[in-house]
Amino acid sequence: MLSCSYMVEEVRRTMADGAAWGVRLRYAVETEPLGTGGGVRNALDLIGEPQPEARRADMEMGPSGLIGEPQPEARRADMEMGPSGARSLVVVLNGDVLTDADIGAMLGFHAERRARATIYLVPVPDPTPYGLVELESDGRVRRFTEKPDPSQITTNTINAGFYVIDRALIARMPAGRVVSIEREFFPGLLADGVPFFGWVDDHYWLDIGSPAKYRQGQHDLLTGTLRVPIVPALAAARPSSEEAGRVMSPSLIGAGTRLAPGSRVGPGAVLGEGCVVGPGAVVEGAMLWERVEVGAHAVLRDCIVASGARIGARAVIGPGVVLAAGATVPEGADLRA
Repeated sequence: MLSCSYMVEEVRRTMADGAAWGVRLRYAVETEPLGTGGGVRNALDLIGEPQPEARRADMEMGPSGLIGEPQPEARRADMEMGPSGARSLVVVLNGDVLTDADIGAMLGFHAERRARATIYLVPVPDPTPYGLVELESDGRVRRFTEKPDPSQITTNTINAGFYVIDRALIARMPAGRVVSIEREFFPGLLADGVPFFGWVDDHYWLDIGSPAKYRQGQHDLLTGTLRVPIVPALAAARPSSEEAGRVMSPSLIGAGTRLAPGSRVGPGAVLGEGCVVGPGAVVEGAMLWERVEVGAHAVLRDCIVASGARIGARAVIGPGVVLAAGATVPEGADLRA
């Protein structure tokens, strides 16, 4: 279930029903933004009650996080008295996070601790832009501090935007209104003594909520810093030839993209499908979406260019520049961030 409130139709157009990625994707559309918690409640209300098969799968979740017969202690912790006999879990993933974290290991931790809520935490050098989370020695959550100032920093573990929550707890969030999962729901769990734990992991993690972080994520995928089983829908970099420009690794070139003689792409470049790079042009460290046209002897470095943009001959697009879809840059223009 994908919860959306912004540019929903564009997301639908790109993701469709999820079949291309081997999943069945449904959409929970918020006509008005409901916040980080209200959006979760809205999505679950649209899903409805879990089917018996899903409940049985939850009951079979063992301490390892894999489907199998659990230990008696885990079974008791994972069961509620009710018609189905099993407790259902909700896994919440923020959409602006890039990570290779092991969600199965997180589910195993949740079961082993007999937790009713578990939050994924990562250590960062500077926690001030994020939500700081302090833990007890046994891993229980002690306190939240949203976007702390330097005097409030007591640890470096932050909210990484992944949660495992007993479905029954979601009813604590009122339906149909804005709810903050960080400022309302989580503090409420602490105040009421609900078993709430933090799972600390040192896998790759990146908040890609800014253009600079988006570019970093693309670069980390190119270099293998991020280890995920993603096969990009792009052709591998081609060797140089007299008929085409030069491609320097690591780079990815989309299907149908044409590189004119004397052009150079890379290192660190990603070009979507159907792009055209003119004679003598340079595209280095840049992210070009589909159908971008780059004029002769233009230079693009460390920038992001959205679909259908046209870059005039001899134009310079500098580091940090972001061009919108369909943008036109005149010949000889010099754009700097």
